[in-house]
Amino acid sequence: MNEPSLGIDPDVPPSGPGCVECTRDGGWWLHLRRCAQCGHVGCCDNSPSQHATKHFAATGHPIIQSYEPGEDWFWDYSAQEYARGVQLITPHHYPLGQTVPGPEGRVPAN
Repeated sequence: MNEPSLGIDPDVPPSGPGCVECTRDGGWWLHLRRCAQCGHVGCCDNSPSQHATKHFAATGHPIIQSYEPGEDWFWDYSAQEYARGVQLITPHHYPLGQTVPGPEGRVPAN
């Protein structure tokens, strides 16, 4: 597990309650991840669009934190392993009333 490093800014808030690109484009997500450097919230690799990984590819921001209630792990895309992080500014997860998968009304029935 890597030590906290460059790529983490604890004072940057998350970009919002859901995946930036899915919200913009009318998509949906399974789980959410927060960029520890800029706060971008993207969907996980099990989501149809995998925006968190695409954000890393586009920006080089290596560290994400789970944006799920009750989870506080960090992942380092560069090293492809869990990483140590620091306490990020709140909120630490999407709103508790938000559906999973989400957002409500956009998830296909199947």
